[in-house]
Amino acid sequence: MFQMSVPWWEFVVRGIIVYAFLLVFLRLTGRRQIGQYDPFDLVLLLILSNAVQNSMNGGDNSLVGGMISALTLIACHVVMARLCWRNRRIARWIDGAPQTLIQKGELREDVMRSERLTVDDVHAALRAAGCLHTHEVQLATIETNGQITVVLRNRDSQRAMDAES
Repeated sequence: MFQMSVPWWEFVVRGIIVYAFLLVFLRLTGRRQIGQYDPFDLVLLLILSNAVQNSMNGGDNSLVGGMISALTLIACHVVMARLCWRNRRIARWIDGAPQTLIQKGELREDVMRSERLTVDDVHAALRAAGCLHTHEVQLATIETNGQITVVLRNRDSQRAMDAES
């Protein structure tokens, strides 16, 4: 239980490498993977955690080894959080930047494609905001956490626009 088959520093090195790999991998897969879990994404996350377990512990199942690995991951997370807080460029790289999805009722398909969003994803966000059509939207943004925020048009300006049509 307390006897490690791998030196303590190897847990630290392995943990840092796995943390960095997963950080880059998850960042490259896009915000949707981070902010909105459907069953497919959740299964991937669970399998991914199981897949990297052995690469972190090097076959060691000791209690101390597990604690060292956990502390290493927590330390990596704290360091990255502080770096992001202090350096805007690092924060942009790690978190990304919000993207405008709908502006003045016009859906930006290039943003949908780059964020791997489907029309159903966008319509679900619009319904959650209380509207049914993109022409009702002044601005919709996909945030850095994957959530879609929607700002509805002023009802008076929308009526005027509908009257013109």
